[in-house]
Amino acid sequence: MTTTLQQHQSADRPLTAVLDAVPAGGWEAPSPCEGWTARDVVAHLVDTQRELFATHGVDLGEAPDLSADPAAAWREHARRVAAALADPSVPAIAYDGWFGPTTLGATLEQFYVWDMLVHRWDVARAVGAGSTGGTFSEAELDRVEGGADGFGEAIHGEGVCRPGVEAPVGAPREVRVLARLGRTA
Repeated sequence: MTTTLQQHQSADRPLTAVLDAVPAGGWEAPSPCEGWTARDVVAHLVDTQRELFATHGVDLGEAPDLSADPAAAWREHARRVAAALADPSVPAIAYDGWFGPTTLGATLEQFYVWDMLVHRWDVARAVGAGSTGGTFSEAELDRVEGGADGFGEAIHGEGVCRPGVEAPVGAPREVRVLARLGRTA
């Protein structure tokens, strides 16, 4: 199993659990991502990952249908990503990325897995799941915070994260990290 596959699966398990717990009417609930519903957040995750793979010549097959059951669509997408990443040549695909020479695997680990963690919180928050899916482990907070550090000012670029907000004095680490990403916990 490749490291990239392990990283993807470690972010996928809790994300899938949150998505599987969304009540039928919850998919249209507004998320913390301005203008996006919970369904839109899942569509974003699927679409951006599919685009990364397609841009580098990896065919994940037909896009799953998010209209009927976004959780099932995510599970199908994640299964296809796992199948692609099981081939060590896929994460090793080299290219010139936004921050310089990289690989598909490094990009997936550094940004797309990070995106899965942050958007898991967004979906949980949209449907009122709170601590059942919105709480990060210390390792996940390390990853989210480290990713934000690595992105620098690009973290607040168009279509990434809103500008940071001030966390309350003495707020727990999760609240401070989310505030940095423009989210109010």
